[in-house]
Amino acid sequence: MANKKSSQKDIRRTERRTVRNRTVRSRLKTLSKGVQTATDLESLKKAGSALASAFDKATKSGIVHPNKVSRVKSRLAKAAAKLAAK
Repeated sequence: MANKKSSQKDIRRTERRTVRNRTVRSRLKTLSKGVQTATDLESLKKAGSALASAFDKATKSGIVHPNKVSRVKSRLAKAAAKLAAK
């Protein structure tokens, strides 16, 4: 256990942030699975839009790195183009 008051406060703060970050990351994983199971272009666009928005919000609050968001969006666009070509 921490000895200083500021260290104890840091521990409490970290616990709260960990819980908050875990819920956001879990939601991102759930939305990603929805995109992976999309079979037609319309459902992919709908699921992809929700996923991109959630990733942008997570980046804004510092939970996910911006480069990861760029990579995910790029792969979404590539998958949409592949389905549109069919």
